Amino acid sequence: MMNKKERMQHFLANEEVDRVPVGFWHHFVSFHNHYLGSDENIYKQVVAGQEKFIDEVDPDFVKIMSDGFFGHPSVCKKVITTVDDLREVKSIGPDDPWITKQVAYVKEICDHAGNDVDKYYNIFSPLQYIRLRFEEYDEDFTKFVRLFEENPQVMTQAAENIAADIKILIKKLYEETSIDGIYYSVQSVQSKDFDHSKHKELVEPLDLELLDYMNQFSDNVILHVCGYGNYTNDLSWYKDYPVKVFNWAVYTEHVSLAEGKNILNGAPVLGGFDNNEGTLLDRGTDAEIRAEVKKILDAAGTKGVALGADCTISQNIPVSRLKFMVKAAEEYKK
Repeated sequence: MMNKKERMQHFLANEEVDRVPVGFWHHFVSFHNHYLGSDENIYKQVVAGQEKFIDEVDPDFVKIMSDGFFGHPSVCKKVITTVDDLREVKSIGPDDPWITKQVAYVKEICDHAGNDVDKYYNIFSPLQYIRLRFEEYDEDFTKFVRLFEENPQVMTQAAENIAADIKILIKKLYEETSIDGIYYSVQSVQSKDFDHSKHKELVEPLDLELLDYMNQFSDNVILHVCGYGNYTNDLSWYKDYPVKVFNWAVYTEHVSLAEGKNILNGAPVLGGFDNNEGTLLDRGTDAEIRAEVKKILDAAGTKGVALGADCTISQNIPVSRLKFMVKAAEEYKK
């Protein structure tokens, strides 16, 4: 029987495990409150929720949610509607509470989780910090693509300014907390005009710059390729990103873990289950869960494979169901 750290080390190295790791996570506050970590009540709610989740689920690894810190301050200071507004997105520097409070939060969660489990902190790509604010908070689902297409240079410069602060955050996290890695969330620009060549020109360079920076501290990086609803991605665009593990929306992209592992040069993969309410993870019987675990692992194998979901799961899915996933993984190995 491996302990959690050993299990994750073998998973990350594409080596045999006593059973495949299992990892799920959910949000602790509503979408608008994802941007309100400066509110002490919201902050305390996120901390309490994260610690309760760790205590109850006892996960193979901890993904520390960044609820409350989705909004880079320069994107949040006013509603951005024009390219000129976008020009005002600037670096905030090392002493802004958006950075210092995140570090304090991550340290608190890491200390609570202890040193016997790997801990990954959720960080979005610079473009995601912009897109999510426009869509989740402003509830404008066309603005991001519209402004990007109107002036790609201004959008990428805004992203570069945010990236400067992400680097500060990463450095502080590794110096002042006990995190083991980063969970880095990306998404391709959801426009038919952004083909692979434009992705490589306008999106990939900054992703690679940040990933190379992360890897100076630890190469334990999980790449989340974010897909849901009509938001889809081509996994092959990410196959050469320098990360240890890939996680994507199996059900949105219609790419299984086994298929994805082939596309992604055999790298370790995480996922397999639809994260939406009413789906198998949420409503399936024990027998159906066992059968799905068998189907996934029969196809993908058990080396470099971890069971999880396409993205964050509903808070309404009971802890008992998440614990049963571990049992199903153990039964499969036997």
